[in-house]
Amino acid sequence: MRLYRHKNNYVMNNNGARNAALREAKTHAKWALPWDGNCFLTAEAWEVIVADVKKQSECPYFVVPMARIPNNESLLNKDYKPKADEEPQMIFRCDSTEEFDEACYYGRRPKVEMFWRLGIPGKWDHWHIEPWDIPCPDYSKDAGAFAKAGWVARLFSGQAHLEKGSSGLVDRGLARNEAIAALLDKLDGEGFHFRYDATRLCYVPVMASGGTISETLKCTLVSTADEALSRGPYSVVDKKTLPPSKNPHDYWHPAPYFWPIPLPIPGLPYIRKDGKRVPGTRLYESMSDNYDRTRLQRLYDDTFVLTLAGSVSKDERYDVHAANLVRTWFLNPETAMAPHLDYAQVRKGWNKNRGSSSGIIEAKDFYYFLDAVRLLEQRSKLTQSESNAFREWLSKYLHWLRTSPQGVKERASQNNHGTYYDLQVGTIAAFLGEDTLLRHTLRDSRFRIVHQFAADGSQTEELKRTTTAHYCCFNLQGWIHLAQLAESCGEDLWRFEGPQGQSLRRAMEWLLPYLEKEWPYQQIDKFDSERLYPIFYAYLSHYGAMDGFEHLEIPGQEDVKPLFCPHDGIRPFWQLS
Repeated sequence: MRLYRHKNNYVMNNNGARNAALREAKTHAKWALPWDGNCFLTAEAWEVIVADVKKQSECPYFVVPMARIPNNESLLNKDYKPKADEEPQMIFRCDSTEEFDEACYYGRRPKVEMFWRLGIPGKWDHWHIEPWDIPCPDYSKDAGAFAKAGWVARLFSGQAHLEKGSSGLVDRGLARNEAIAALLDKLDGEGFHFRYDATRLCYVPVMASGGTISETLKCTLVSTADEALSRGPYSVVDKKTLPPSKNPHDYWHPAPYFWPIPLPIPGLPYIRKDGKRVPGTRLYESMSDNYDRTRLQRLYDDTFVLTLAGSVSKDERYDVHAANLVRTWFLNPETAMAPHLDYAQVRKGWNKNRGSSSGIIEAKDFYYFLDAVRLLEQRSKLTQSESNAFREWLSKYLHWLRTSPQGVKERASQNNHGTYYDLQVGTIAAFLGEDTLLRHTLRDSRFRIVHQFAADGSQTEELKRTTTAHYCCFNLQGWIHLAQLAESCGEDLWRFEGPQGQSLRRAMEWLLPYLEKEWPYQQIDKFDSERLYPIFYAYLSHYGAMDGFEHLEIPGQEDVKPLFCPHDGIRPFWQLS
């Protein structure tokens, strides 16, 4: 309810409604009764109220005790007078000055706040105030200027368990909160669905809109695509070693930072060397043929580059080869990968030879690969049955991501692994038309911004590593991709701020000054400082020029290299965005 409070107030605004009723009533009568729905007055109860008000008409405010009625028929009895001890209703004289506080949202004591200001005593004086509640207000100048008048009935709701005693009070609150959340989720979903299109390109809309690129960048793109034409198609069955399952269709890769200990020490077969990769786990090195990581990266990059080249050159060869890459990796039963990462980042002899949650990040680049598939589908390079089969594969993989022990643990990760988990789930959900899951993933990602970035923009979790410059850039790149995904469907992560000002903007403003000064944290291997340029241009396009950077000689966007190491988290031809 705290998180929903602003949307709650926007949609419900019940104190706004009370005030509208109060102001209107004061223009027509001496006394105004802006009461809750379902209130009911018998003729006898009304007569008592009128008499009490007339006797003490010098009071500008009256409190009318309320009784919850378990059986509405009892109100037909002229002599019926229930025990009225529930949260009361109020009567205002036309010259009274107090109004309801419209910052108080529905379901969180919006009327009680008025009782506190006027000093009206009751059980609400002992209700706990949570840290996120609006602070208890000061007394108003009219405090104490009230009297009691009669009683009012609250008709039976039809739900007896919500009407009785203190447990009913708690249960009513829970039921109300569930109803508020359900309504707001429904409205959010309708608004989101209105803006969302599963076929829309998330990362290279320039390709769909017919936008132009410089001749230099085009030549580099076509040249890179020509290289890709000479490679592949790729398949997990081509690796030179088998995973622990002995099934060649299972993706397989050892944990990159865990080195086997040559001594046979029981229970301690590995030692972790953060930042130092085990032979065969670095992309493109010869021993990487033993595993699947390099092939998967080639699949992502080559398919993407080929479809981009197909867009700018109209050469059919690029699209044909790209489509064949998709078929071979995902659709051909003899070569297709099983839709899981059970054996990603395995330490043999540990966890029953299963992979770890951190292995999920090896499939991080689905985000731009799926834009390539969209382009192939738009150009009819995949048949409808092939598109359906690909979506079935993705659906199974998404289910694994969300339900497997690895996936559940990776979602809970507090560093860059959590960022890239959200990126995978979000982009796959976007492709499949799972708009509710996409919306919830983007909503949850805001919690990560609050946790991952300090008030000054630094990244506490990434600064624990041995290659801090790498991981600070890598994680922030993941956030740029997530923000671009959100932007493509009408959400805005760029301007989200946490309670201490945690935000993507502040994170960039903390990192980008290292374009001109030495990195002061641990970085045990060589760092490519050009990785800061894509972050700089993301900042420039969303926030404008950054103060203090006027003197820097930063190359033009298309003069920066279009291809970085995939470990850097920068997609090929990142300028096309």
